[in-house]
Amino acid sequence: MNERTKLFLIVGVFASAYFVPWGDPAVRRSGLEAFMMLQEYARDHVLTCLIPAFFIAGAISAFVSQASVLKYFGAQAGKVLSYSVASVSGAILAVCSCTVLPLFAGIYTRGAGIGPATAFLYSGPAINVLAIILTARILGWQLGLARAVGAVVFAVVTGLLMALIFRKDDAARTAGQVFLPEAEERGRTLLQDGLFLLTMVLILVFAAFAKPAPGSTGLWPAVFAAKWYITALLLAVLGFMLKAWFKRDERVSWGESTWGFIKQITPLLAFGVLAAGFLLGRPGHQALIPGEWVQSLLGGNSLRANFIASVAGALMYFATLTEIPILQGLLGAGMGKGPALALLLAGPALSLPSMLVMGSIMGVKKTATFCGIIVIMSTIAGVLYGAMFA
Repeated sequence: MNERTKLFLIVGVFASAYFVPWGDPAVRRSGLEAFMMLQEYARDHVLTCLIPAFFIAGAISAFVSQASVLKYFGAQAGKVLSYSVASVSGAILAVCSCTVLPLFAGIYTRGAGIGPATAFLYSGPAINVLAIILTARILGWQLGLARAVGAVVFAVVTGLLMALIFRKDDAARTAGQVFLPEAEERGRTLLQDGLFLLTMVLILVFAAFAKPAPGSTGLWPAVFAAKWYITALLLAVLGFMLKAWFKRDERVSWGESTWGFIKQITPLLAFGVLAAGFLLGRPGHQALIPGEWVQSLLGGNSLRANFIASVAGALMYFATLTEIPILQGLLGAGMGKGPALALLLAGPALSLPSMLVMGSIMGVKKTATFCGIIVIMSTIAGVLYGAMFA
């Protein structure tokens, strides 16, 4: 942290202490909501989602050669290959908009093109198989199908548009990729590196495995009941791999890379969660912006209602699968079907905390463009869906 940043932080804390009217009951309630939301995030997501994601990002940075990243995500990679891999990776991970950030930072800083990297950034939280199935079961098969199709199309189109808009910047950033040397010999096979990363991804998937709905039967509840046993077994396997396959200096490098991502992302993420909690509150809890205002603006299928739903979804933070009960309540309160889809397409992929972190990774201009593309496409998709199923 440089001296100017420290100065702004001190001034900001002083200004909030001096000018914010904490005597007002609504402001006090919003302040409590901010810290309650941060506590909820810390309890539900830091240990089971964010920490594994940081270690995966550190492993990508430390163990995956730049040549391997460029083969699938680089500017010179074939579009069909790179965007297919980005979409499939997102569908497998099933993470929230904040957990995907360390993974995005890992591949982007290793030289991935802006198009495939942002396709992955959108697909991670948006193309969530569990969320799509639950959407179809609770909100209807039409909305579930529209969400699935829309998320896949959005991932590819967003990546292609980002690559087109920033083609000159991307070309300058990746100018030396064609002349990269071959990956150095690490004493491990490609299969061993792949198994190591796969084990960490499985730890992330099972540790964050969502709780099934009450009364559910079948595979999902069975996996949830055994998830900590499976996670412990995978951790033991990971420990064996680290001891048998990796040298001490490689393990140290992994830890340093992981710590670098933690320092870069965690402060911005915490600030974003506090800001979202202060303004919007947790689901079902009142904060500075009354929930009735949002609901009153989302009825019908007007362009305005769909746009507001897209913007509201982009600013709110949704943990994995929590958007579904929230939408269930909004639909019951009179929300239109078009705005519901718009929120589903924009909400899981974006949030105020994730926007702040994205800005530090790829810059404000690219972040604003990425968010704008998603909001505009979500609005259009909502209008079309609402017109078809009104």
